[in-house]
Amino acid sequence: MKHPAGFLARYGASPLHLLLVLCSFALALYAGIRLLKGDLLGVAIWFVGAALLHDLVLLPLYTLTDRAAQALTGGRPGGADDNRAHRVPPVNYLRVPAFLSLLLLAVWYPLILRRVPGYRPATALDPDRFLGHWLLLTAGFFALSAACLLAATARGRRKAERGRHAAKP
Repeated sequence: MKHPAGFLARYGASPLHLLLVLCSFALALYAGIRLLKGDLLGVAIWFVGAALLHDLVLLPLYTLTDRAAQALTGGRPGGADDNRAHRVPPVNYLRVPAFLSLLLLAVWYPLILRRVPGYRPATALDPDRFLGHWLLLTAGFFALSAACLLAATARGRRKAERGRHAAKP
């Protein structure tokens, strides 16, 4: 898709990007209007409370957790003295499964923590299964991530050995 150079220089992206951003704003505005038709004060209190909880409690908590994970995994590659700048930081092999597990917990926490009293009569499903399934999924995420880390480490070692053999006269 060809677009004028002046537009690209001023906006910084293609016209398609601008169109998609405007569409997402329109969708968010529509959802906001539909949401606020009901209990305006309740929604406003919930939104402000969620923002305060995130900024004052959760952000410092997961920042400290991430810094501790970086310290445990040896930090991030790519420093001035690090010749592994192209590698994925080892901490990402903890971040991704933790994110997926916490995302599932955030979405399904009422069922995982058995906080839905009328679930069984309404659905005829056993709510006791959700905690076990979530734990199995979490273990699977971390096992898959560990396998990916092992494969990346083995590939890096093979590449380093080939580099050493090629450097010998």
